[in-house]
Amino acid sequence: MRYFIEIAYNGANYFGWQIQPNAITVQEVLETKLSILLKEPVKLTGAGRTDAGVHAKQLFAHVDVAEIEDLPALLFRLNSFLPKDIAVADIFKVNQAVHARFDAVEREYEYVVSLKKDPFLQGFAYQIHKMPDVEMMNKAAETLLGHNDFQCFSRTKTDVKTYYCTIKKAFWRKQGDQLVFTISADRFLRNMVRAIVGTLLDVGFNKTSLKAFNQIIADKDRSKAGASAPAHGLYLTKVTYPKTIRN
Repeated sequence: MRYFIEIAYNGANYFGWQIQPNAITVQEVLETKLSILLKEPVKLTGAGRTDAGVHAKQLFAHVDVAEIEDLPALLFRLNSFLPKDIAVADIFKVNQAVHARFDAVEREYEYVVSLKKDPFLQGFAYQIHKMPDVEMMNKAAETLLGHNDFQCFSRTKTDVKTYYCTIKKAFWRKQGDQLVFTISADRFLRNMVRAIVGTLLDVGFNKTSLKAFNQIIADKDRSKAGASAPAHGLYLTKVTYPKTIRN
């Protein structure tokens, strides 16, 4: 049977989602705990992969295991067994052909910037020391919707076949002493959101003009874009699927 697992985690102690040979990851922890509870080997397939230090408020993964008779009991036992920085919100049966990665139609990220020193945001927001021009950053962010090739914001050593993404929304908002950037798309490239945030902040601090921002995208050269914003300010907040996936 195929099941979806809805996961949230604080990524500070992990080298991202995806299993790596010499580093602890969220996927490894979940697979280990599930294998013990279900008494069979478990392999999770995630909707995507977050980098080291990035957080997730919602990530889905699918798993193929023998039929689970009591899902609420498994959910309770799994959360009791997991470390405090990983939580499972739901486990539910889906149609056998549904794929956590390929059937996701939209993904949404938020990036949190703190405008002042805040001990309660350490590790959860990127602190800056002066206010950028949010209006200019939003003008630049809006132009992202008119492009589809984002090679300039992708990690250079990557195995993707295409750099095409359809960005559906991208905007900044001020929320108290924070700036929050929200972006959604059908897919994201590795390091893409952090590279976009870093480049938009360059626009906000008058280091990069709107014309130059669009030229960076047209040139498809990562070295011309801004530095990537730190991982700890980034959150995967939502993964959307068709309503027909549930069995």
